[in-house]
Amino acid sequence: MKFLLITALSALSLAPCNQAKQAPLNKNERIVFLGDSITAAGPRPGGYITLSAAAIAKAYPDLNIELIGAGIGGHKVPDCEKRLDKDVLQKKPTIVFIYIGINDVWHWTHPRVVARGKKGTTPEAFENGLRDMIKKINSVGARVILCTPTVIGEKSDGTNPDDQRLDEYADISRMVAKETGSQLLDFRKGFITYLKEHNPKNANKGILTSDSVHMNSAGNQLLAKLVLEALQVPASSETGQ
Repeated sequence: MKFLLITALSALSLAPCNQAKQAPLNKNERIVFLGDSITAAGPRPGGYITLSAAAIAKAYPDLNIELIGAGIGGHKVPDCEKRLDKDVLQKKPTIVFIYIGINDVWHWTHPRVVARGKKGTTPEAFENGLRDMIKKINSVGARVILCTPTVIGEKSDGTNPDDQRLDEYADISRMVAKETGSQLLDFRKGFITYLKEHNPKNANKGILTSDSVHMNSAGNQLLAKLVLEALQVPASSETGQ
C-alpha cells in the first residue's frame, strides 16, 4: 500500500523548533510514540506513525529501525505517567516521542467529560508530569522528543475556544524541553502555520482534522512530515508499505 504525501507540504517551510540533542538515526533504533487517541490511530493505515515508518524504511533500509505506537484514547499526562514503565520503558526505546496535551486541555471544557465530573490537567501537574517522564526515559538511556499539542479547532485567527489554554500548555512543553535539554517538536507551531495558509474560510474542521481534533489524511501527512524532519530523514514525496 502506498501513500502520497501532499505536494504542498514539501514546498512549505514548516521546520519545527528542534533544539537540543537533535541527531541522525542509528542502526536498530526503537522509537516509541507515547500519546492519546491521535497516536493510537498512528499505526493504522494512513496514520502518521505508519507513514513515518514507511519513509524511514525507504531512506534507511539497512538500519532496522522500529517504530512503536503507545497511544491510548482519552489519556492525559497523569495517565501516561502511570503506564510509562509498561508501555514505554519495557520496550527498551532509544527515542521516545511524547505527544500529549490535547485532553489535558480539552477535558476542562469537553461537555461529556465535565458532565462526568472529570477535569483536565492543571498546568502544574502537566509540567511536573512531563519532567518526571523525561527523567525516567533519560535514565534508561533514551532521548526524548517532546511535542507540543496540535489543535482543538482549526480556525486560524486564534478564535477557537480553547486556543488560549492550549497555547499556555504548549508554552509549558517548550519550556520543559529547553530546561531538560530535550529536543522540541513544535507541532502546534507547524499546524498554525499550515492553517493560516490553507484555511482561508476559517473553518473549524476539515483541513487537517475530521472533527476539530483527530487527524484526517492531510493531518496525518503533516504530522509525519514534521516527525521525519525531527529525525533528520531525507524528504521524500512518497512512502510505501
